[in-house]
Parts: sequence; C-alpha cells; structure tokens
Amino acid sequence: LIDIVAIYIVGICVQIPFALICALLAVVPVLGVYNYYKAHNLVVHEKTLKIDNLSREIKIIHLSDVHFGSSRHKAIISQIANKFKELEKDCDLAIISGDLADGSCAVEENDFMEFNDVNMPIIFTPGNHDYYPGIDSVVDACRKAGIIVLDNKSLEFEGLNICGIPYSVGDRQMPEVDQSIIKEGFINILNYHVPYYWEEFSNLGFDIQLSGHTHGGQFYPAVQFADLLMYKYNRGLFKNKDGKYLHVTTGVGSTDIPMRWGTDSELVILKLT
Repeated sequence: LIDIVAIYIVGICVQIPFALICALLAVVPVLGVYNYYKAHNLVVHEKTLKIDNLSREIKIIHLSDVHFGSSRHKAIISQIANKFKELEKDCDLAIISGDLADGSCAVEENDFMEFNDVNMPIIFTPGNHDYYPGIDSVVDACRKAGIIVLDNKSLEFEGLNICGIPYSVGDRQMPEVDQSIIKEGFINILNYHVPYYWEEFSNLGFDIQLSGHTHGGQFYPAVQFADLLMYKYNRGLFKNKDGKYLHVTTGVGSTDIPMRWGTDSELVILKLT
C-alpha cells in the first residue's frame, strides 16, 4: 500500500516510466519473502545486567509472544524447545513473559509437551492473548509440560525472587501487587507481559522487570511508530538512575501475519553479573 501510494504521489508530479513502476512494485514480493524469513528465523542475543549482591553469575533466557496458534502451530514450539536444549548447559532458566498462546485456535493439553524434555526450569506468566483461547486450557497445557506458571505468585531461585503478575485485556490500570511476594535479601524480578509501570514497580522494590507485548513494532513503518508514539519502552534493555532494569523483548512469534522487518524473532540471554 505504501509503495503504491508513493508511486501515485510521484506520478502526479512527473511521468514515471512503466518499467520503473514494475520495478518498484516488484519490491513488494521480494520484501515479503525476506519478511517471512525474518519472522521464522529465531536468533539468540545476549545482554549483560550488572547486579549487586549476586552470589554467582546467572543466565536467564528471556522470551515472549510465542503466539502459538493457527498460523504458527507445533513448529514454533519445536523450534523454541530445540533452542532451549542447545542453551540449557550454559543457561540457568527460561522466563516467558506472556502470550504463549495466540487465541486463533484452541490449546490442547499436549500442545507444549516438547518443553518437558528441556533440562532447566521454564517460568511463564500469562499475557492478554493467553486469555483468548481460555486461560485454563493454556495453564493446563503448561503444567503438563512442566512449565511453572506464576500468577500472582513468586519463586525463589539461586538468590533470585521471580514474581509473576498476569495481564488481561481488560486490565488498563496498574495491577494491585501483593507486596508479600517481594522479598528482602533477594534480587526481585517481575515477569509482567506489558512494558508499563516500570517506575512504579521499581519503587515497590523490583530490581528487574521482564516484558514483551510490543513485538518492537514487528515491521516498518510500525517500528518507528511504536518507538515514537505507542510505547515509552518499545524494545531493548533500559536502566534507571537507581540501577534497576527493564528488558522488553521483541518476541518470538508474530501478530496477524507471520512477517518481520526491522525486528528479530528472538531469545535473549540476560547475563546477570
């Protein structure tokens, strides 16, 4: 659409040769193939977070927005599980920040069973899309696959206190936090699907917030639109003056169409040192 509009506007001012119009239109299917490849090529990035009072270095695989559904089905689960198996010797645990399911198809109890073969803890907190196919079916499939579901709960791991606060599509205000899940003497990590309320959560005592939801804009020109207008924290690693972190991953899957341009389908290893 953008291509055609550009050709039309330029064509009002000057006559564009027919061959050039064909060449400009040919860009669309070429980009389509490239964008499809980018959406299906899972890459691994690594980022370092400097944290006080850690007893040892810990590596967390952070991912979000798998969007298991009618477009990306069992293959995307296999792809992620295989990457986990490659990384499990070097990484300590994996944290999924919501939207494991897409909502475009039902979730059966055995759909995530490939994660059962991964030899490290996998932690999940629901996002808005996880409610669309029925949150109970998503949680049942997770638990059968050995995935730990944190829903207003916390889990201690090697000096970390990992807390999960779920997000639902109707929840537009900052959720109430049971402050008993925040623990003194631990590095408190919040798993929360959307990159909202970082300042407020930090003030409550969370040292790290892990989020997704944005897909980083997923493809141009939505990437710039999301960076400038939609999300204060659209993608990447942020650190405030108090030394607290927010990490927003661009996600694994995709919304609506399986295409990416300007963002990666990613797993991010967060190295806490």
